[in-house]
Amino acid sequence: MFSDRDPIAAIATAPGRAGIGVVRVSGADLAPVIDGLLGTGRAVRLAPRHATFAPFLDGQGRAIDEGIALLFPAPHSYTGETVLELQGHGGPVVLQMLLARCLEAGRPIGLRLAAPGEFTRRAFLNDRLDLAQAEAVADLIDAGTEAAARSANRSLAGEFSQRIDALVEALLELRTLIEATLDFPEEEIDFLQAADARGRLAAIRAQLDEVLGRARQGAVLRHGLNVVLAGSPNVGKSSLLNALAGEEVAIVTPVAGTTRDRIVQPVAVHGIMLNVIDTAGLRPSEDPVERIGIERTLAEVARADVVLHLVDATAPAADAEVLAAVGRHVGRGVPVLTVLNKIDLAGEPPRAEGERTWLSAKTGAGLDGLRAALLEVAGWTASTSGETVFLARERHLQALARAQEHLAAAAACADAEHGYGNAQLELFAEELRLAGQRLGEITGEVTADDLLGRIFSRFCIGK
Repeated sequence: MFSDRDPIAAIATAPGRAGIGVVRVSGADLAPVIDGLLGTGRAVRLAPRHATFAPFLDGQGRAIDEGIALLFPAPHSYTGETVLELQGHGGPVVLQMLLARCLEAGRPIGLRLAAPGEFTRRAFLNDRLDLAQAEAVADLIDAGTEAAARSANRSLAGEFSQRIDALVEALLELRTLIEATLDFPEEEIDFLQAADARGRLAAIRAQLDEVLGRARQGAVLRHGLNVVLAGSPNVGKSSLLNALAGEEVAIVTPVAGTTRDRIVQPVAVHGIMLNVIDTAGLRPSEDPVERIGIERTLAEVARADVVLHLVDATAPAADAEVLAAVGRHVGRGVPVLTVLNKIDLAGEPPRAEGERTWLSAKTGAGLDGLRAALLEVAGWTASTSGETVFLARERHLQALARAQEHLAAAAACADAEHGYGNAQLELFAEELRLAGQRLGEITGEVTADDLLGRIFSRFCIGK
């Protein structure tokens, strides 16, 4: 059975060949590893946080490689434990030999291979990072746009956590006032009015709404927006995909039914990642292969964040049946934007009116209007940037939404027609407690072990 107290080791750089590779070791006492890799007595001579050039030795004292050794004594390290980093040449064989030697030298202290995310898990358990900051580490590594990277870095620095902590503190103060009032029931009405309990609660709810709004925008920034192109064959879905991508990623021919399966292409638009999905054209067909493609199209429509219903601008009335099919499969609340393509043939000017956009995928006219419409759907305005949003995960959104529900219930207690009774006050305080508990789940103040396992298992090994 593995323990969070075991010393651990892993290759901390990405697989493949590189100029530099890093092996990281973390634990309470790494002297046997340092002496085994660098020679007896080097544990004493490694100056903390100073680079030391040295050969890395095997069990017979022969050099495996040579490079830089860095020692970070506890608690001033990434994990909060003593950390040794060995920076050598980035060949996969060399790094595996170096890792194996670390495990061999560390056998007397129980050194083992780190699990995915275990270094960051140690940082959380040792109070170097809270849970939201720990998740931001993975988000920073996985960032697909510059805006996403900047937002993740701000969460790593603690800005998101600070806003959550401020909300929890405000809830605690209000709850303290309420529970103090329970001890003096004869003064409950005057005391609560003097403390402006309703006003304080309204201010907390407004702050929570603002945080949730920024978190929802951050979720879009993190995951991107799944944009499904749907329409009849030969309306220009593949051409539009190529135009948005800026390269030929889909085959375009005059033959109807050329696209048989979905094609997914990430496209960055003003910091937002759009996962544009080209699909098979929708039409009645007896071709079994084409029918499979149509079924997959409708499945993508059901999973979409937004559907672009492409119509041939030269015959805009011909796609009513396709629109009906899309309407039957699209998710509740998912916007369906109509895109009238081929305006170069129809003699129409490029424009955007509500949920309809006129463009030419061939010439590029009107593409900016479509991009703007997609950003508007995502809630990404001209004032929005990676500097103003929180790169939130689904569990963060769920916790914030549940906290909202508890605060709404608390407000209902405060506004009850029969006024504050002792029971009402107790319910009021309980809803505040539950709201604080939900918020505490975000930073890890309230966290189940199985949740930690799910979170850190998605990290890369060595981080």
